[in-house]
Amino acid sequence: MSITVKPMLEHGCLVAVIKRCRSLRELKTIHGHMVRNGLTQDFFLTSKLIESSAISLTGHVDYAHRIFYWTHHPNLFMWNTIIRGYSLSDSSATAISLYRDMHASGLYANSFTVGFVLKACCRLLRLDEGKEIHSQVIKMGLDSETPVTNGLMRLYVSCGSTDSARILFDEMDDRDAGSWNVMISGYAQNGGPREALALFREMQLENVEIDGFTLASVVGACGHLGALDLGKWVHSYIDRKGVKVDVVLGTSLVDMYAKCGSLDDAHRVFQKMSERDVMAWSTMIGAFAIHGHGEKALEVFAGMKRARVIPNCVTFTSVLCACSHSGLVEEGFQNFNSMCSEYGIAPQIEHYGCMVDLFCRAGLISQAHALIKNMPIEPNVVLWRTLLGACKTHGYKELGEHISKEILRLEPHSGQNYVLVSNVYASLGKWSDVGKIRRLMKRKQARKEHGWSSIEVNFTVHEFVMGDDSHPETEEIYEMLDQMGRRLKQEGYASTTNDVLHDIDEEEKEHALGLHSERLAIAYGLLRTPEGSPIRIVKNLRVCRDCHSVTKLISGIYKRDITIRDRIRFHHFRGGKCSCNDYCPNHFVRTICIAFVHVLGIGYRYSKLKPMLKIKRGERIKVHYRGKLTDGTVFDSSFERGDRIEFELWQWTLDKLLNKGLLGMCVGEKRKFKIIAKLGYGAHGSPPTISGGATLIFDKTTGGKNEL
Repeated sequence: MSITVKPMLEHGCLVAVIKRCRSLRELKTIHGHMVRNGLTQDFFLTSKLIESSAISLTGHVDYAHRIFYWTHHPNLFMWNTIIRGYSLSDSSATAISLYRDMHASGLYANSFTVGFVLKACCRLLRLDEGKEIHSQVIKMGLDSETPVTNGLMRLYVSCGSTDSARILFDEMDDRDAGSWNVMISGYAQNGGPREALALFREMQLENVEIDGFTLASVVGACGHLGALDLGKWVHSYIDRKGVKVDVVLGTSLVDMYAKCGSLDDAHRVFQKMSERDVMAWSTMIGAFAIHGHGEKALEVFAGMKRARVIPNCVTFTSVLCACSHSGLVEEGFQNFNSMCSEYGIAPQIEHYGCMVDLFCRAGLISQAHALIKNMPIEPNVVLWRTLLGACKTHGYKELGEHISKEILRLEPHSGQNYVLVSNVYASLGKWSDVGKIRRLMKRKQARKEHGWSSIEVNFTVHEFVMGDDSHPETEEIYEMLDQMGRRLKQEGYASTTNDVLHDIDEEEKEHALGLHSERLAIAYGLLRTPEGSPIRIVKNLRVCRDCHSVTKLISGIYKRDITIRDRIRFHHFRGGKCSCNDYCPNHFVRTICIAFVHVLGIGYRYSKLKPMLKIKRGERIKVHYRGKLTDGTVFDSSFERGDRIEFELWQWTLDKLLNKGLLGMCVGEKRKFKIIAKLGYGAHGSPPTISGGATLIFDKTTGGKNEL
């Protein structure tokens, strides 16, 4: 639509034309007409022109600012309009500057002005400016107005100051639904799920209208706590009240069920969603990822692409996380490269973090280290922590000590870092260094994060810490712990004390392991849940190796399905087995891995290998390499009909293989296995190669003798 302005339009007609404008060009035409006909001093017309340019989708806030600048003595509506326009734009800081200019001009703000400038402070997380505005609000007598208080509360919770927001909330005489929503969502987003649920119950008692936004926050709080029963009750409440499950609420339900360990329910909600945006797809991919179902996550990702939904940064974080948790090195590398090559998304720190974790879990420590050193953005301490944990697991002592110093340099006041570095020295038996680190930690006043585990029983979440004796049923819990210990010993359990990194004797170490928070939570679950029912535990730290082994045994002894959600992933225990296939921080990863020449490059190639495979029934299997192994070579050979071999590759065997130039191997589909070469660079920049002639021998009957 184009607008042709006649020599002189009537006042009302001109207002209508401004409202009909569909582009900035048309607005400029109207503005020119007003200038030529001396109408710029008509405050009503100028206000409408500024409003249309600053707020409408067809306008431009900078052009509105030009009109505003040339207006003599702009009125309050004009100030509010231009401040509002900037608060909604990428230049929110200008809204704060304009508010200061308005205040300096002697014009008093009203509740609308304050609401707009507080929105700008929220977007920029400017807590100091927000506090300054708060004091002005009190002086102007606007603190009793509900919209203003809601805006202040929103600012405080956005900046993580929930206590300040709660003070305002408690002092309010007239709360509306928005007041409750701000406070509930603030708690849910700032690590206060219990407070969020308590407020939700209070909100129901006050008969305040509950909308989809409130329920999305409550569902999120249930997910954070792992409170599945309560989450299901909220879901049934949504159905009973006929609340429309839009894409936001639906995505929240998917996330809640996934975090509570009910992956089937999460997938069921996802499939029922009539509309799925990029966040819904990303959440479902992430759900499969944290449960260790990498292949399913990649299937959902493929479905997302078929639905022509364009993935974003969050999507690729979920995809790479899925590859990492399932040991899908090849798929992870492909998707990492496709971010930039297919979608034009530059990898961010979280994507590099997933790749480092992927390489570390697969035992590719050198590749992970090279990635960190060569990445185009500054690595953060999380990446170095991941690599340090892998160095500890795989015995890279010198590299581990170097990384320890780098971590303490980057974050000298984080207690978590001192604990991690201390544990590395303790695992090496360097107790004098452990003492130095702990003294340094005390001098820096760095606080250690305490571990806890929680369990939901009858809609109540019970939380335990190590050696906890504060629970009302402590005596019964410890009696159950003793019973568990006796039955474990009957099953031949012997504690793994390597994870107790203190210079104490073995008996004290065993006692310390027996009081870990997840064991207390499991004991309470065995006491207070029906026989045969599942037990779900949420833990804020990673589960240790010994507790992982104990939980496997308990699931078989007591015939219970036990789910533990730790800091990294879900562990589903059933019948003495775990869904993670025994991948714990100190376990060897039995995963097929491929060595890449250029970690940051794109592409790799396969080379066909012609092996000579000799199999004699009841004897050893001999595999001879012929020719050369090049980058990405995978040996994949089936046994003869009727033959079957199964074995596990233990840590000491892996070390032998690494020393002989092999990266590792693992059992494939029953009668297949794969061997992957660890490659070095060839001379003068030629492709990396390993000469043939190496022989890998496995004992067919015991799987115990391994020679190279």
